[in-house]
Amino acid sequence: MVEKAGSRLAYVASGRIVSSGKDALAGRLATILEGLAEVIASFAPEEVAVEKVFVNVNPNSTLLLGQARGAAICAAVTARLPVAEYTALQVKQAVVGQGHARKEQVQEMVRRLLKLPGLPGPDAADALACAICHAHGGLGAMPARGRRVRGGRIVLDAAQRRGS
Repeated sequence: MVEKAGSRLAYVASGRIVSSGKDALAGRLATILEGLAEVIASFAPEEVAVEKVFVNVNPNSTLLLGQARGAAICAAVTARLPVAEYTALQVKQAVVGQGHARKEQVQEMVRRLLKLPGLPGPDAADALACAICHAHGGLGAMPARGRRVRGGRIVLDAAQRRGS
């Protein structure tokens, strides 16, 4: 989660929603939905940014990620929050300046932009980068419905967390 005040960004929080791999899929999705509902209630974000799912070599993993992402979006829309979606290319373009940046480059730029004391983990960096992209108006390509964040908090993309 990041907060934008004028052109300045500040780190608010990042974390992971962890579900038990022993639970059935429905239980893991409920954990994501309930966990994000708690985050939304605690931090009162004004908008949500989510990374679009890409198709990778494992169709089952892609399907599971899409379902986790759906749970995250449901948590946002249930709380009546606007949701913006960005491709990985858009996020990397907005944060690093090139759409084919390596994970390490994204981590370093997130650290610099948010003035973090150390590198965020790869998943936290991806989620924070998505929030940064949105806060900058989706500069990587098309901004979400032409809107810019004028202030307030942006919740992170929970579907990127590998706890699902």
